[in-house]
Amino acid sequence: MGSELVLDSKLQSEKNLAWWLYIAHGVSFVFSLGAFSWIPLIINFIKRSDTAGTFVYSHHSWQIRSFIWFVVWMALAAVLFFTVIGIPLAFLVVGLAWLWKAYRLIKGILDLDNNRAMPM
Repeated sequence: MGSELVLDSKLQSEKNLAWWLYIAHGVSFVFSLGAFSWIPLIINFIKRSDTAGTFVYSHHSWQIRSFIWFVVWMALAAVLFFTVIGIPLAFLVVGLAWLWKAYRLIKGILDLDNNRAMPM
């Protein structure tokens, strides 16, 4: 007999919200390079405490950390861009940060759909 995770309606609702927040972060990421990700980020911070003790909590934390580190890498790229020698490196940092953020969004959605917690 296989083991299954049974979700109650509250947990399913929290899971659905986390899924929509991944989508919102993704849309913001694609259309504004993450400039509007602060909107779902605020919701992540507000709703994270409601999911304490569940696997969904780790998804809120994953999205928050993804946003913060993406901002850090983009700030580094902006500083590098202001130096003539650093411009090629700035483009490299932006490209790698973009790939990293895309990976984190895709991995998060896939793990959420499989009811798995994200690494802390």
